[in-house]
Amino acid sequence: MRRYLFFCILLLSTLGTRAGIVRGKITDPKGEPLAFANIAVRGSATNTASNDQGNYQLRLEAGRYEIVFQYVGFKPRLEAVTVAAGDTATVLNVTLTPENYNLGEVLIRASDRDPAYAIVQHAMDWRRYHRAEVAAFTARMYIKSLIRLTDVPGKIMGLIKVAPDVKPGIVYLSESVSDLTFRQPNKIQERMISSRVSGSSKGFSFNRASKNFNFYDNLLQSGFAERGFVSPIAQNAMLFYRYELVGTSVQNGIPINKIRVTPRHRIDPAFSGFIYIAEDGTWRLHSLDLSLDSNSGIEYVDKLRVEILYAPAPNHPHAWIIQSQKVYLNGEGFGFKGNGSINAVLSNYRVTPTYPTPPVVAPTLAPTAGPVSRETVADVKQQRPQLRGLTRTMRRDARTRSAEEIPLPQGGIAVAPMPKGEVMVIEKSANERDAAYWEEVRPIPLSDEESKDYRVKDSTEVIEKSQPYQDSLDRIRNKPGLDELLRSGYTYNDSYHRRTVSVAPLTNLLLYNTVEGTVVNASATFTQRYEDRRNYSLQPTLRYGFASRNFSPSLRGGYTFRPESFSRVGFSVGRTIQDFDPNTQLTPIINSVYTLLDNRNYAKYYRRDGLELTYRTEIVNGFSVNVAAGYADRRELQNTTIEVVRDIPGRAFTSNQPEAAELPQGTGFGRSRALTLDVLLTWQPGQQYITRPDGKFNLRNSSYPRLTLGLRQGFRGVLGSDVRYSRLEMGIRKDFALGLFGESHINANAGSYVGTPALTFVDYRHFAGNRTLLAANFDQFQLLDYYRYSTAERYLEAHYNHHFNGFFLNKIPALRQLRWQEVATVNYLYTPLSGNYAELGVGIEHILKFIRVDFFTALQSGQRLDSGFRIGYGF
Repeated sequence: MRRYLFFCILLLSTLGTRAGIVRGKITDPKGEPLAFANIAVRGSATNTASNDQGNYQLRLEAGRYEIVFQYVGFKPRLEAVTVAAGDTATVLNVTLTPENYNLGEVLIRASDRDPAYAIVQHAMDWRRYHRAEVAAFTARMYIKSLIRLTDVPGKIMGLIKVAPDVKPGIVYLSESVSDLTFRQPNKIQERMISSRVSGSSKGFSFNRASKNFNFYDNLLQSGFAERGFVSPIAQNAMLFYRYELVGTSVQNGIPINKIRVTPRHRIDPAFSGFIYIAEDGTWRLHSLDLSLDSNSGIEYVDKLRVEILYAPAPNHPHAWIIQSQKVYLNGEGFGFKGNGSINAVLSNYRVTPTYPTPPVVAPTLAPTAGPVSRETVADVKQQRPQLRGLTRTMRRDARTRSAEEIPLPQGGIAVAPMPKGEVMVIEKSANERDAAYWEEVRPIPLSDEESKDYRVKDSTEVIEKSQPYQDSLDRIRNKPGLDELLRSGYTYNDSYHRRTVSVAPLTNLLLYNTVEGTVVNASATFTQRYEDRRNYSLQPTLRYGFASRNFSPSLRGGYTFRPESFSRVGFSVGRTIQDFDPNTQLTPIINSVYTLLDNRNYAKYYRRDGLELTYRTEIVNGFSVNVAAGYADRRELQNTTIEVVRDIPGRAFTSNQPEAAELPQGTGFGRSRALTLDVLLTWQPGQQYITRPDGKFNLRNSSYPRLTLGLRQGFRGVLGSDVRYSRLEMGIRKDFALGLFGESHINANAGSYVGTPALTFVDYRHFAGNRTLLAANFDQFQLLDYYRYSTAERYLEAHYNHHFNGFFLNKIPALRQLRWQEVATVNYLYTPLSGNYAELGVGIEHILKFIRVDFFTALQSGQRLDSGFRIGYGF
């Protein structure tokens, strides 16, 4: 699942000019504060929002203004105010009253549904028009996001210790100011010019204003579920929603319809709440207040609520833009309870509409005092506007007009052209602003809790980052527990110096196989990190097999020296015991269990003494190269023990020599030396990325497949090498989002050995099979023998997985509450001797949240070979 930290949508706010300040509090008639209400200067691009206590402030130059106060579901209020010159403050407290949505008298025929359905049908017909009516814009943004914990467990799931510095209260508070540029079709670039993170003077905010909800899309992603959620005005929304017209009010001469939306079924991927549709002839969204809860399918949060207020664009009233967007979350998971909010507004808009004039539409009449006959959905469909040609023309004109130069935000810096693929850049000096700067530019006042959090954390930052304080926390963190040693291993932290030493869990320390007998495999990893994200690591391993009396010491390490291009050099040297398949999913612990308890020694090993040097880098965005050069002395190994815990009558261990169809005479090789060179080129067309002062971060959102081209070359006669071969391989990997039907993943590789190779079975191309009940990787073969179809000729390997994300099971009442999700798999292999080998699988994932169970059937040239269940992780 693609998941975000605690939230993922971000939205935006305003920077006023200097001189005077208008401030005050916005409340309802009972005196309760209206949190995050919108405040806009009429006739300008300046607006802001109140904080969670209802307080607001607006910086304006001297003059007379009309200020509009708005809150979803309340009547807008217009107030005139005069701002004096100089450093003055004008207090203006405002009370907003709930909007009176009058349903009126409606003549309803016996065949009619609620009048809301006809209104929503109009909005559906105009959806694509409104989605494309703005060709381009720039805006100045202010974003504030907050995460608060209300309850913290001592251990996660009773196993993992919670860090001692994680306590109830605000755990994340940040503000950011950015300039945003949008151009059709959906090209967004963002430049963050200032950032503040509470308690981290050198930190950079994770706010991203370019992530938001667009309810003119058919499907929206919440960040807390694998499946998307249907917009209330999506093309097929009536299959998922019930609508009820609460009433209609008139604002600025335009009827605004308040419509309650509820999912047709309790666990449909749909929102609950209210949408407000303007009856202005184009049936646009005026505002909305919608929620998702656990019944909708979101996880880790109990409820997500989003409020959006739309408004006419400055100087272009026929094109509307988002004026404010607010997101609230609360929930619990793994023993944690908390809530949060992301509050932002767009301001200082400079908009280029797709069309300079609005489309010609039939006039809309205001509600009359007498009874009226409302349209039905059938009536609406008969008079559906002919927007197909218009929308096609709009898309073409939007691309043309968005390519034109558009004005910059008032008072904003030039959004310099960014390299292709870069969607966001954070200025290096963004975190160098002082408190006075933020007092000057912050349009939304801090709440008392936020002010205290900044004050306490900023004042104690030096202490908390000092060595004595970090050492005191490490003394608590570094206390080992038996459950930790068994499950995940032990990590010793030296936080002040950014060093860690990690030891593998005890389940990886003691192993067993028929080649070495009982194995002690002691390994530790030392890692040193730096503030600029450079790091190096060293991993010594001491392995000893008691039956074979074979001691295998090795050392591997690496140094990331240029994080912005992911450049790293590495090495490995020493003696290792290797599986013939370097990508096997037969993990040592699984092999140990099957060897001791089921008399099946599936894994086949050889000894490798050698040295390998590696290098990787991203040459240009999306194009990476990996190079590895190695020399190895490989030696065949034999079984040395037959000891077991549980002896199965009539079942004997097999030889350590793999059985392969291409080598019927046997795969033994005695001893072989090899000098090899591996080159792997990876190209991700259309790759998007974020540039931060601490590095480059690639985003997995390209619409193009990832392509690879690899060469493995063996050199004969150099340093005693006795192998010679060239293997070329091409690969393609692509993820497909199919809306509510789920998502698909395809991974295919085709390759061949060139010429007449001279090589051993070690150098064959192996395919990660599985003969056990346990699946370590569901993206590999599940019934294929581990080495039978390893090849030194041409081959084609493909894996296809489709995750339905509950598309079918959610429709079965008895299974809805389990939140299980369906998955289907096709694995395919072709070699000259395997022919057309395929595996078909169906399964269920998310059992108890993380377990997946599949049933597979293997076919060869259309004939059934085998069937079986596989169990593994399936998040």
